[in-house]
Parts: sequence; C-alpha cells; structure tokens
Amino acid sequence: MLDVSQDIHSLTEFKTRTPEFLARLQQSERAVLLTVNGKAEVAVMSAATFQHVLEALRTLEAIRGIEAGLEDMKAGRTRPADDFFAELRRKRGLPERPE
Repeated sequence: MLDVSQDIHSLTEFKTRTPEFLARLQQSERAVLLTVNGKAEVAVMSAATFQHVLEALRTLEAIRGIEAGLEDMKAGRTRPADDFFAELRRKRGLPERPE
C-alpha cells in the first residue's frame, strides 16, 4: 500500500539520497512514487516487493478466469468436456476413446 504522507518524493530527492531510499524500500516492502515537476511519473519498489506484486497479479488473473468460467456456466455457454472431445476426435479423424 502506498502511504501518501511518506511514499511520494521528487526524482531529484531520490537521486541525491538513493542509498537511503533503497534501504527504506527493502525494509518497508512498499513502493515509492517519484515526481517530476510535481507530477507523478515513476513508481520504484524492491525486487521482493515486485515479485509479491506479480504473484498477486497472477492470482487475481486466475480468479478472474474462474469467475468468467462460472459466468459462462450460469449463462449456458458451456458444454460437457466429453462432448467436446468426441467432436474433436471426429473432426480430426482420431479413433474413439475406448470405454
């Protein structure tokens, strides 16, 4: 989470105090928002925090995919897997699955 009272700084300040910022990024596991001419331009975070964000994003994408699948099921836009694979075997000229 970004704390606007602590995590927004100018790029100039970041450049002049980089070691201090890097230590804070490692300890806090929060991103820092850097401004140029008073406008937010860049977010900086530790590699560990970045990895955590990527994992959270992957989880969110998986949840969205599951939700979309459930909505398709509720709306009747799905069919049984056995029917799909039987049709695929017919179209590709593959032998029927043994029982």
